[in-house]
Amino acid sequence: MDLDDAYANIPYIQGAETFIANWPAEAALFRDHLAQNARAQLGIAYGSGPRQAFDLFLPDGPAQGLCVFVHGGYWLKFDRSFWSHFAAGPLGRGWAVAMPSYDLCPAVAIADITRQIAAAITAAAHQIDGPIALAGHSAGGHLVARAGADGMLPADVAARLQHILPISPVSDLRPLIRTSMNADFKLTPASAAAESPALHPAPAAPVSIWVGASERPVFLDQARWLAAAWDAPLTVAKGKHHFDIIDAFADPGSAMIRALLSTDQT
Repeated sequence: MDLDDAYANIPYIQGAETFIANWPAEAALFRDHLAQNARAQLGIAYGSGPRQAFDLFLPDGPAQGLCVFVHGGYWLKFDRSFWSHFAAGPLGRGWAVAMPSYDLCPAVAIADITRQIAAAITAAAHQIDGPIALAGHSAGGHLVARAGADGMLPADVAARLQHILPISPVSDLRPLIRTSMNADFKLTPASAAAESPALHPAPAAPVSIWVGASERPVFLDQARWLAAAWDAPLTVAKGKHHFDIIDAFADPGSAMIRALLSTDQT
């Protein structure tokens, strides 16, 4: 199997470039609206580097809890400014939303990024009281899954985790060793295994996994591997691909948001 092709999304999604091109403008309009209403705190530092910062969006009224959304981009591209408008889902349910940026490969290793995200979650947790929900898309799905496992978070923060929602996650990094992207990742068998959530015990917090039914087969595999490893429910969204699976995150009434923020974990 040509794994470069297997993990390529853009060539197999009609209008993929349009999705990506439209996100920054939609995100900027969303940020500007919240900033005008004093509901956006932008560029809160959680580390020493310029990319180690998060935006915090506040609901209209006291926050019911904190949702941290982590973006994807194969650990190689994008930042928080592309995704702000997706905060509309949790915000509409009364939750504050933190969206961090992080350093990118090859300047840092994936292991460094996982620790940055743990630091971002911890810093955001100090801003907002109550339960914490983690969600991330693609590489961001990997990062929130990794953050929830193996003592990555301080005990007091981990105890507040209500739910973890990896969306189209990469859960086993070992196949990426055989892609050209590994020139930037520099993964070894040992480091890939160490950073693969599917090879670690499940976190104490409930986990739900979502993936689009029309995604590339390897992303369906990656979602299934994590669901099996962690005995977690898997939703395969009919007709959704890698870039529109996250549209539901912007809808306060969507099944995805209801699953993430529900207090009923039975």
